[in-house]
Amino acid sequence: MRGGLGTCPGTEECAHGESRDRGAGRDGDSRRARARGERAHGRQGAEGGNDDVRIVFDGAGTAWVPELAKKDHKAHGLYAAVGDRIAGVCAYCAGAFGVKDAVIAQGVQLAGEYEGHPSVRRLVHEGFQVITF
Repeated sequence: MRGGLGTCPGTEECAHGESRDRGAGRDGDSRRARARGERAHGRQGAEGGNDDVRIVFDGAGTAWVPELAKKDHKAHGLYAAVGDRIAGVCAYCAGAFGVKDAVIAQGVQLAGEYEGHPSVRRLVHEGFQVITF
């Protein structure tokens, strides 16, 4: 089984649906739940043995990369456990949320194959099932 995981609740700059003014998943409870779910499912896929799981941070989720990389963050252990499954961070959205330099500093690859955004089409053509949180 192949699965590509990502978050894409949208931004005002990025044509994914919600506006930044409506929270775009950045409110406390939904933001934490999405980020934790994404990493937990990525770890479950990694522990499953044969699952090829890749995590792509998109939309407001791009802001999680520099936060979770902090060793004192309570979810850092889970983030570190799936670090080898992180396939990229949306280049456009990382810029829109002001975290592009922080993402690059963490050594995480920016993904921008389609107008600055990760290519979902490429993942589908590679046989992945795309799951969005």
